[in-house]
Amino acid sequence: MLIGGKMEFQNVEGRDAGEVTLYALSTCGWCKKTRDIIDSLGVRYRYVYVDLLDEKGRNEAVEIIKKLNPNLSFPTVDVNGKIIVGFKDEELKELLKGE
Repeated sequence: MLIGGKMEFQNVEGRDAGEVTLYALSTCGWCKKTRDIIDSLGVRYRYVYVDLLDEKGRNEAVEIIKKLNPNLSFPTVDVNGKIIVGFKDEELKELLKGE
């Protein structure tokens, strides 16, 4: 997940719904539920577990997340520039619904 002190995302293959990024914690139940929903929709996305990064990677992730979500809470999902903070399954499903 981390190479040379840089934040590296894990990629999940699936249907193209644009740019979908999940910032999560490995120990967060709501983050797991959010991943489960995205997985169930078969969407391609990338994610990072911020708590598993080394200090440099974690600092980089925190700076990015603060710009998206000043409260720095998890999960934070960026769907084509639309930010979803917390577990909001209906909003997530609406943004990621298939054609």
